[in-house]
Amino acid sequence: MRIGFIGVGNMGGPMARNLVQGNYAVRAYDLDAERLAAAGAAGVATVPSALDAVQDADVVISMLPASRHVRQLYLDDGLLDALPPTAVAIDCSTIAPATARDVAARAAQRGIEMLDAPVSGGTAGAEQAKLTFMVGGDAATLARVRPVFERMGANIFHAGASGAGQTAKLCNNMLLAVQMTATAEALALGVANGLDAATLSEIMRASSGGNWPLNVYNPWPGVMEGVPAARGYQGGFAVDLMLKDLNLAVDAAADAGTPTALGALARNLFAMHRRQNDAGALDFSSILRLVAPETEAR
Repeated sequence: MRIGFIGVGNMGGPMARNLVQGNYAVRAYDLDAERLAAAGAAGVATVPSALDAVQDADVVISMLPASRHVRQLYLDDGLLDALPPTAVAIDCSTIAPATARDVAARAAQRGIEMLDAPVSGGTAGAEQAKLTFMVGGDAATLARVRPVFERMGANIFHAGASGAGQTAKLCNNMLLAVQMTATAEALALGVANGLDAATLSEIMRASSGGNWPLNVYNPWPGVMEGVPAARGYQGGFAVDLMLKDLNLAVDAAADAGTPTALGALARNLFAMHRRQNDAGALDFSSILRLVAPETEAR
């Protein structure tokens, strides 16, 4: 099976490598020359344009930053027109559900099957092929390309029709942002009152306050190895991307008339963190610096 892969950054790069290791023929493209070179050094065949990547492809996978990039690639740059009518397009970007539905509808006009399949699991999940995929689109199409998903992830969920994968991802990331912010506040409160952050984390993990950040992504420096907090919040899932997802979630909530008070508060806190701490490129667990500024020196 021939796969065209567009976008080989922190997430897309490991995903493409895992496909190559699964003996898929992958041709990759990225606007960033350094990222493209890194993919090439890891054994992924690289090409000079997105249209070259999808030539004669059976499956096309895109991993892009935002809705406008997806619309630009598939519609404005003519990628849909360049695809064979038998191809399956899989967009793993996190974008507005309305954009996913619109692009999928345009693909259907050309007879091309398209799935929106945003991911959860972070860079570690991408490296270890343990991502969770939340898929919107036709169930039969998903069944057809499920082996491709299984080479990149451990959990593949069919969320519903086109756009449903994006809705599921926005719900998940809104909850994650709230959890991370609350975890940072709890740790800061404990340390300010004389507790050790690692001991408090262990207590809360075994108690009713246990959550994903405490289990695998602790935001306090020195508590957990191998997470962004252990390397100055470099790498991982950037604050800019989390803020983008929170804006999408709040917009989707407004469209549906659904109250998301905590989601809106998390959005405002991450926006404040980005502005006050110049934190846009830092991992989202750096929200700890908003509630415990003294940790910045660590």
